[in-house]
Amino acid sequence: MVDGSRIRRGFGYDIEWDEVNHRQLGRNRVPRAVCVPTETDALKLISRQNQAIEFDQVLQETKASFPELLQWLIRKPLVALESASDWPRVLAVIAWFKANPRSGLYLRQLDIAGVDTKFIETRKPLLAELLELTLDRPAASLAKPATFEQAYGLRSKPPMIRFRILDEKLAIGVLRDIATPAPQFASLRLAAKRIFITENEINGLAFPDLPNSAVVFGLGYGLELLASAEWMTECEIYYWGDIDTHGFSMLNRVRSLFPRCHSLLMDKATLLKHRTLWGREEVPFRGPLDRLHPCELDVYDALVQNRYRENLRLEQERLSFGHINEALESLIS
Repeated sequence: MVDGSRIRRGFGYDIEWDEVNHRQLGRNRVPRAVCVPTETDALKLISRQNQAIEFDQVLQETKASFPELLQWLIRKPLVALESASDWPRVLAVIAWFKANPRSGLYLRQLDIAGVDTKFIETRKPLLAELLELTLDRPAASLAKPATFEQAYGLRSKPPMIRFRILDEKLAIGVLRDIATPAPQFASLRLAAKRIFITENEINGLAFPDLPNSAVVFGLGYGLELLASAEWMTECEIYYWGDIDTHGFSMLNRVRSLFPRCHSLLMDKATLLKHRTLWGREEVPFRGPLDRLHPCELDVYDALVQNRYRENLRLEQERLSFGHINEALESLIS
């Protein structure tokens, strides 16, 4: 213990001693307390002098620019130390957003000296914490948006809608397989009589050619992107999803956008014909669905109640192509 004291090392701790007179052992000196007299001694003792200098630099820079962040630094000094060498750039980013709270720019367009897009991309969680403490925003805007860009007034990558035109006569120029931002799709007014909507991308790509038809695919839970395409209400719309509880939930959602939407290949006959290809739905949906037709509701209830098998699922890509063609031919005959 004495070997590590200030007396021996020139820094560290001091030992305070008491003398005791023991009846058998005689007079002896025993340690009463150990104290570290200065901050410098404490830092040298734990080999953190350099980190202390770095943190003090971070503290001074922050105090000069954004004193409202000082309490955050006190709470999270180690987090700040992880970015100590980059702290001037972190503060530069904060200053830019404070001056441009609703820029409407893409992240790639930000012009901040010494800061590139990657710098911000890799520090979004840290920057979000600091921005929440520095930006003056009305209470109504404090609900957390989905992305960093939405939260801090940047322009987000536009959601895309991919579709295939199934009739060569309706091609746009020579284009039949097209991905376009949702607002452009809404203004397209595609001259098609029938629109098919399917989740699976390969099913969309392999969908057979049909007269006056197009197929939208790969949206998953982004079905609401179709809501602004008012021209679709003039079309016959068919939704083809998995025969499982979530598939019928998605069908229910499509009908909230397009009440006259038909289901495709989501019937009892299709389910039973492909019995050998049944799979398992890991986490079934069990809520009420008020937009299903009676025959659809019967299949949905059978799935929820495990009438055929527990957590039964028939994925759309498991259906035989011949069965698909037969169903589509019956629509246009």
